[in-house]
Formats: sequence, C-alpha cells, structure tokens
Amino acid sequence: MTHTDAGAELDPVHPVSPPGAPSAGLTGAQVAERVARGQVNDVPVRSSRSLGEIVRANVFTRFNAIIGALWLIMLFVAPIQDSLFGFVILANTGIGIVQEWRAKQTLDSLAVIGEARPTVRRDGTAVEVATNEIVLDDLMEIGPGDKIVVDGVCAETDGLEIDESLLTGEADPVVKHPGDRVMSGSFVVAGGGAFTATKVGREAYAAQLAEEASRFTLVHSELRSGISTILKYVTWMMIPAAIGLVVTQLVVKNNDLKDAVARTVGGIVPMVPEGLVLLTSVAFAIGVIRLGRKQCLVQELPAIEGLARVDTVCLDKTGTLTEGGMDVTELRTLDGYDETYVRKVLGALGESDPRPNASLQAIIDACPDSEEWRCIESLPFSSARKYSGAAFSEGDGEASTWLLGAPDVLLAPGDPALVETERLNEQGLRILLLARATRDLDDPEPARGARPTALVVLEQRLRPDAADTLRYFAEQKVRAKVISGDNAVSVGAVAAKLGLSGSAVDARRMPADPQGMARALDEGTVFGRVTPQQKRDMVGALQSHGHTVAMTGDGVNDVLALKDADIGVSMGSGSEATRAVAQIVLLNNSFSTLPSVVAEGRRVIGNITRVATLFLVKTVYSVLLAVLVVCWQVEYPFLPRHLTLLSTLTIGIPAFFLALAPNKERARPHFVRMVMRYSIPGGVLAGAATFVTYLIARHYYTGPGALDAETSAATLTLFLISMWVLAIIARPYTWWRVALVASMGVAFVFVLAVPALQHFFALKLVGVAMPWTAVAVAVVAAAALELLWKWVDRRFPV
Repeated sequence: MTHTDAGAELDPVHPVSPPGAPSAGLTGAQVAERVARGQVNDVPVRSSRSLGEIVRANVFTRFNAIIGALWLIMLFVAPIQDSLFGFVILANTGIGIVQEWRAKQTLDSLAVIGEARPTVRRDGTAVEVATNEIVLDDLMEIGPGDKIVVDGVCAETDGLEIDESLLTGEADPVVKHPGDRVMSGSFVVAGGGAFTATKVGREAYAAQLAEEASRFTLVHSELRSGISTILKYVTWMMIPAAIGLVVTQLVVKNNDLKDAVARTVGGIVPMVPEGLVLLTSVAFAIGVIRLGRKQCLVQELPAIEGLARVDTVCLDKTGTLTEGGMDVTELRTLDGYDETYVRKVLGALGESDPRPNASLQAIIDACPDSEEWRCIESLPFSSARKYSGAAFSEGDGEASTWLLGAPDVLLAPGDPALVETERLNEQGLRILLLARATRDLDDPEPARGARPTALVVLEQRLRPDAADTLRYFAEQKVRAKVISGDNAVSVGAVAAKLGLSGSAVDARRMPADPQGMARALDEGTVFGRVTPQQKRDMVGALQSHGHTVAMTGDGVNDVLALKDADIGVSMGSGSEATRAVAQIVLLNNSFSTLPSVVAEGRRVIGNITRVATLFLVKTVYSVLLAVLVVCWQVEYPFLPRHLTLLSTLTIGIPAFFLALAPNKERARPHFVRMVMRYSIPGGVLAGAATFVTYLIARHYYTGPGALDAETSAATLTLFLISMWVLAIIARPYTWWRVALVASMGVAFVFVLAVPALQHFFALKLVGVAMPWTAVAVAVVAAAALELLWKWVDRRFPV
C-alpha cells in the first residue's frame, strides 16, 4: 500500500486554515461540546490483563479441571489426607493469581509514567494532554520523534517529513504539505507542524497500535510454547495409562471399591505436572515486579525471556553511551571568516529550529540569537541527510543560505578541512561543519558547491555507568556493536574511552548485500555514518547469521531497527515512536539497567528449565508405574497421600526456591529437547527402580498389613531417587541449595520417625532387611542416573 492509498481511507478533508495563517485551535467550549458528543480518542490502552482475566487464566486450566474432578471424588471415598493434593492446587493457584495481580499493578503504574502526552493547541496555547483526552478537530502540534496518535490533515508544515513505513512498508519519509493527510501509527522524522484530528478513537487508521504495544502478553515465547508442547505429550501419555489403571484396579483386582478408587487416583494425579505452568507464570510475574522497582517497563513479558537469549546487543551512541547533552568546546573559523559573524549565523540557525536536537541545543547555549536575522526558509535536520539548513535575511538586508551538519557529508573528498576534522574525531570529539550554500534549500542537492565556513567542536558527555555495563556484556559473552549516525572515528574514540575495543567502520563503505554486511558486522565493533535504513538492514543481517539481537535507542532514527530487532529497548526520554515499538522501556534512562533485565531473563529461563525437569521426571515415572501395574496386574503401590508427600518434598517446595534463585547462564534454545533429554531417562530409572522394590517387597511381606509395608518400602526407594534427581538439578551447590536439599531429607525422616505422622501418611517401615533393600536399589539407581545423564550430555548435546 502506498501512502496515497492508505490516506484514501480517511474521512473527507476537514476545513483547515490557509497556509501561513496559524490556527488558535479549539476553544474550551468546543472541546467540552465534543466530549459531550463522545467524539473523544477513547481507545482503551491496557498495560495488563484485568483481574477477571488473571483469575480465569489461573483457575480454568485443563489440568486444574482434571485434578479438581479427582479431588472431589477423593473427598467422598477416602480420608482427608488422600485429598491433600487438592488443597495444594488451591494454594498454588492462589499464589499465581496474587503474583500476577501484583505484576499487573506494577505494569499499570509504570505505563502511566511512560505514557506519551501529545501537544494540542487550544485557545491559542500549546498544552500537553493525555492521549485519551484528544477530541475531534483538535489541532495537534508535532515535531521530530513524535508519533501520530490520531488520523488527521496537515494544517501547518515546516519541512515536515513523516515515516509511514510501519503502516505502508514504504521506506522513504514522505514530505507533507498543508492539506495532506497523516495516519496514526506513523511518526515524524524531520521538521514540524500541526494537523487537525479527523478520526479519533477506534475509527483511527492504526488505533490499536498503542494498545498492542503496551499489552501484558504471554504469547510468542519459546518457553511457553515449549511447555505447551510438553503438556500435549503428557496428555497423550496420560489418557491410555489412566484408562489401563482404572480397569486394573476396579475390574482385574477385586479389591474394596474405595481403596481401589483411592489407588487409581493416586496413580493418575502425579502424571499431571500441575505446578509447572504456575511456576512459569509466577517467575515471569516476579520478574516484572523486580524490574519495575528499577524503573524498567516490560511492555511484553516474553521480552524478559528474549533478552536472556540475546548474544548481540546493538547500541546507539547518543543517549545510550553518551548523555543527551553536549558542550561546544571550540569554534574554528575557515576561509578567513570572522568569528563574530559566524556566531551570529549559528545563533540564527539555532533560532530557526523550534525543536533543536542535542547538538543544536549546545550551539544555541553557546551562541545566542542576535534577533537581527530573519529566517526565510528552513530545512530541518534528518538522519538520512545528516545536515540541516536555513535561509536568512540578514540585519543589513542581504540574503544568505547556510547548512550545518556532518563535515564528511557536506565536504568533497580531499577537502583540507577533512584532515583537521579527522584529527579531532580521533579524540572522541563531535564535529559539525557550518557551510555557506550556493544553491537554494529546495534544490535536489543543496549541499553541492557549499563553502566551508567554520568547524564547531562539541564534546559529548559519557554516561558514568556505560563502561561498567559494556564490561558486564563482555563478561557474559554478549557482543556489543555500536551503531551510530556520527563519524566512525569519533564514535570509535568514544567506545575506546569506555573500554570497548575493536575496529571502527564507515557504514557508507559496507557491502549492501546481507551476507557481506553480516561478515563486516562480525569483524567490526563500531560503525559510523549509519543511515536509519542501514540500522534496520544490520539487524536483519545479524539475525540471518543466527544471532539473537537486542537494539537500544532513543531517537526517531532508531525506530525501524528497534521494531525489527528480537528485543527493542528504548530510553524513557526517547521519542514517542521509539517507546511505542520497543518491548522494554528504561524509564530512568539508565543504560545500566540493562544488565538487570538480562539477569532477570536468564534467571527465569534457566530456573524454569531446571524445575521443568523435576516436574517431568515425576510425570514419566508416574506413567511408567501405571503401565507396569497394568502389565503385572497388581495393586497400585501408592495412595494419593504418599505422592503428595513425595511431590511436596522433592518437587513443590524445592522448585519454588529454585525457580526464583539467581542464575547467570545464558539461555539456550530448544527448551523441549533440553528438558526431555533429562526427564525421560530420570523418570524411567525412578519408575523401574521403585517397581523392582515393590515386587521384591510383595514376595517378602505376607499377612494382613503386607500392602502397607510394601507401599512404605516402595515409597522409600522413590523418595531417595527423587532426592538424588533434586540433588543433581540443584547443582552447582551453594550453601542455601545444600540446606534446601538437606532440609527436605530431614523432613522425610521426621515423617518416618513421628508416630502421628506415620499414621497420617500410612508410612511405616517394617523389619530391617526390606528397608535396606529399598535403600540399596535406590543407590544403584542413583549411580546409574549419574552415568546415564553424563552419557546423554555427550550423546545428545544441546
């Protein structure tokens, strides 16, 4: 779709003021009248799910339905201790709802802080309003970096260029004139102006963009899709195993009905990895809360996970490595120009731009406007051109045209001034060239033939935390690439001051094809004179080589690259457009927050991978035990209370602590494969060893209490093997991990030692020979598990 096609979908043009006649905008009475008629931009912007949605998502799950039905059955046919698993599910679901509700409140409060406030002109005064306070026919003032939030028609323009690529796919900015249409979702790349709102609320062309950009979402996550895949496999395994178990316990074995039902339920319940989904939600929610405390707004939850997988981070220099402000340290006149005259030119140029960037603001501070010069025409700065310009009527009536921008763009190759520029760039200084143009500003090439007049030397303020942050990325084996529109040598010098080594490359000499560009990006570290489109191409080239790319930025020239990167990170003070497309917004503008986000993502993914193995080992051994019981036509060895105890001590409590523990390992792909390669052998060994103990005990014990004794021996074996799985998963050991594993073992011994607990859980070891046999079987299985997992690591590397 071209911009003309897209614009054709708008309403007929509303009357606008004639060019050159600025409008005062709506009056207070007109605004009130439109509000009363409902002509307000009332698109609901949600930063999170509602409380009702949170409750439904945590309560109404497939596995909660299965567990709930089994729990109701157990409440009628068995003692309360066989129904404990149901109370555990209630507690887990409650925890999930509370944590996600806390995360919602955190997101909502941060979204309000980071919310854009467009400028409207009312009663002749420019005021900032909330997006949902805009009314039909409001006059909206716009400048570089502003996102168009409602559809409209240009009323005033001053070199206004709008990028509509996010809507139409057109890469080139579109120059707008009074009467031209503008679309919500596009953004200003150069110049300024005002437009009249013609469509607001849900009628606007891209009304859902703001809502979608800041919605609390749990989709497009490898972790979540992997868990869904695992749960699908589990369901397939559960159904035939559960049917076989029901038939065996109710038909083949002519037992007491209630005991048969209890043992059937005892076989089905542990097949369900019910806590896995819950722990994933809790881990993500706590991640949002932790980052929220550091003024980091996570607009999409999977961004936490995505940043943990990042192996390359592309940094924009300005606003990321350097602070926004600059200082003019020197003014070097060229070609015999008088410094006083040059300062007048610079002051007039500063006055000609209503929204100066950081460089021009530094010039305004150093060279105040003399008020004698009048601006006739202006050419706003754009990242694609790398310069701005203005035509003036000087105090004595003479007319002149001036350009201010990058020396290596404005000057011809070999110009003597470039030598001096290069020398200053090597010191990390930023250099702008003031040149007198010989052509009009509306000429296709206004810089051709321009005469150099002066070099403006600017010093950039380095962020005090940038060096530490770059060091962190180096330690974590995340490659940093500095991509900037500034001179490559200057950017390289700034990077070197921050301890980032590597060659500096001029992007104008980089290969245009993706493969050649990717090779150049692999070899270089610092890239200068990069156009906005090149930034986007660089991100794509890195992704084509299998890299997971994060892009940071705050300027309008970063928007396209931020949108295409795997993870876009915007500064809170950045342009409205960058904040809208980024998944993560650093509201405190601190680059040093990024390591916290990376660490949080790694903690979530690494720990969920650990605990998923714990949960699925239980699922595998439960299914295997059910199959073996069906094949041997024997009573199921466990009651629900036994497996509730085992699950709580070897999975439930440890998993909660392990899921929230620090973890600095970079997340690896193929979540399902990683988890299953450990879960299947671990579960098979645990199930087989437990059943072997059970069969030995059936031959050893006779008499009325034989089944209870057999169950106790089998429970001991299963507990010891499960503890060994936990001990392996908890590595590498720290004092608290050792204490965690040891305390679970002590708790089980306590249950076996206290008569009341023995009776409650129906666990009593009878004799000496069989309990020690159970221990011996567990020891052999544990040793086999160590060898098997090491073999799996070698045979099936991730």
